[in-house]
Amino acid sequence: MNVSREIKKVEAIKRMKAMNIYSDAIKKFKNADIVMVSEPPLGGLFWLNDEEKEMVSKFEQENNALVYLVVRSFTNLGIMDNIFYVSDYQDEWEMENEDLKDHYAFVYVVNHDMPDCSEFGSIAWKSVGGGVLRVF
Repeated sequence: MNVSREIKKVEAIKRMKAMNIYSDAIKKFKNADIVMVSEPPLGGLFWLNDEEKEMVSKFEQENNALVYLVVRSFTNLGIMDNIFYVSDYQDEWEMENEDLKDHYAFVYVVNHDMPDCSEFGSIAWKSVGGGVLRVF
């Protein structure tokens, strides 16, 4: 399967709107492919640094995916980046959109302190201040 970046981008923008992401962040993604990171405690949106951009690029290449948001979490297991993305599997998009409506998402979690614990999985999230926070 090989869905074009343009089709994935349309889907990503649809998801960002459904998640109530700050409209300027959506415009930056739409017009310039700028992915932002949302951080606690207020869900503020920030530009990715070079290392974070490399993390996103590597994930996209390895998984033939399009990343549209990174949500940072500070936990007792370490600093985690929850990567929100659109996969190449269009037949799963409807289910993923239903999950987003219920404030769940299937993401890839990068554990910076224990890299061997990085994995795909479902998380719960909430919309805060134009950004997103992981709640479970």
